[in-house]
Amino acid sequence: MPLPRLITLIVGLIAILSLSLWLIQYLNQLSWQLSYFGFFGNILLLLLIVLIGSLIAAFVYYVVVIQTGESRSSRRPKRRITPAEIPAAKSEAASSNLQAVRQQVSQIQDEVTRQALLSKSREIEANLARGEIQVVIFGTGSAGKTSLVNAVIGRMVGKVDAPMGTTTAGETYCLRLKGLERKILITDTPGILEAGVAGTEREQLARGLATEADLLLFVVDNDLRRSEYEPLKALAEIGKRSLLVLNKTDLYTDEDKEAILARLRERVRGFISTNDVVAISANPQSVELETGEMVEPEAEILPLLRRMAAILRAEGEDLVADNILLQSLRLGEEARKMIDAQRRRQADKIVDRFQWIGAGVVSVTPLPVVDLLATAAVNAQMVVEIGRVYGCELNMERGRELALSLAKTIAGLGIVKGALELVSTALQLNIGTFVIGRAIQGVTAAYLTRIAGKSFIEYFRNDQDWGDGGMTEVVQRQFQLNKRDEFVKAFVQEAIAKVVKPLANKAAEIIEEDKFN
Repeated sequence: MPLPRLITLIVGLIAILSLSLWLIQYLNQLSWQLSYFGFFGNILLLLLIVLIGSLIAAFVYYVVVIQTGESRSSRRPKRRITPAEIPAAKSEAASSNLQAVRQQVSQIQDEVTRQALLSKSREIEANLARGEIQVVIFGTGSAGKTSLVNAVIGRMVGKVDAPMGTTTAGETYCLRLKGLERKILITDTPGILEAGVAGTEREQLARGLATEADLLLFVVDNDLRRSEYEPLKALAEIGKRSLLVLNKTDLYTDEDKEAILARLRERVRGFISTNDVVAISANPQSVELETGEMVEPEAEILPLLRRMAAILRAEGEDLVADNILLQSLRLGEEARKMIDAQRRRQADKIVDRFQWIGAGVVSVTPLPVVDLLATAAVNAQMVVEIGRVYGCELNMERGRELALSLAKTIAGLGIVKGALELVSTALQLNIGTFVIGRAIQGVTAAYLTRIAGKSFIEYFRNDQDWGDGGMTEVVQRQFQLNKRDEFVKAFVQEAIAKVVKPLANKAAEIIEEDKFN
């Protein structure tokens, strides 16, 4: 308790005690005087005592209870919480990630791709500011998704706006739920598992909309098929909050309905809670009465509405924040993949160029065996240029160290011998022995330079790390990838044009010169 209030309380208690002593003495005299009035005098004395006691109690209550309570509340940090407030940490994380994404996107050379990603980042940022809750209906076309949308719109508490536009993705409605400040956008998606090219395109669109949902309603009309289970689990694994909705329950007996619900809950256990598997009948079949009259039963969707309302009121802010953060992270991953593919294309061009440079060096410098040390300087320059593509500036000395280290690994693994055999078999030349030997050496050098270059691409892609298996595993993997028949055929055809034919032409020129001499 603050010191001023403590002093006030002490002074007040002293005054109360002094007043009490005075009252005791005064009332003693007063009671003697009022005794002349008999019964009415006693009542008057009692009322006076009650009045004085009430005043004392009011003073104590004011000082001890009210003032102390106000003091405590004034010391509490005041924070105004609005229903549409996104948790600050997640909001800041999403904003920071979007800024990082824009920096990544600026590195993308393709103008169309760059503008598309920038547009997507602006859309996510707008959603962050607007804060609407996206509810997406997802499932097969026969599960009754549209009937569910219509039933929800007809029963959802609050105002229903006009459709926001009809697209190939269906209609999106803006709803308002009592007790929730945010707008709710509910979207019907195209059905999945439809046949034909058009059906596949619609399914891809539906999956895209599902990944952007804050809350996903996955609708089925029976037990989950594998083709339904896999996309539902995939969406749950990326953090998508989902409700599994069993529709058309009017077609089943109570026993069958409970059996299906039990199987559904068992199948999704681990990524969807039991409470989030609900049964409804969005568009019950007509019922014929004994009189022959047909009656349209009302939709039975109350369990779904209650669960939706509970989730949106309790988790709405977190759902929006989590989804926006997820979208920003996915956009960042998409940008990283595009940058990686762009860098990969640039690095592949460098490898392609240096493999034929290496072939030329070996072809004009005949050696008994293919010696990778002869192309070490060439490979060192290749390493430096590949590193530059991945934002790593290396000097020639460091490039030479890496090139020699890899050359020793290739030789130690016996890949040189394997490459010689592979190239010799593939070339199948019928020209002079001199040309055969030099051609095989040159093409083999090109092949080994390619394996080295591809290995270094993996090294720089992984932030200058060879991975758990080290350099040996990377080199072996690249050798296996580059010994496939389809690649070897294409490689040899290019080698004949760039190495063998120039050597053959050179040999022919030498022979012609010898004739004249």
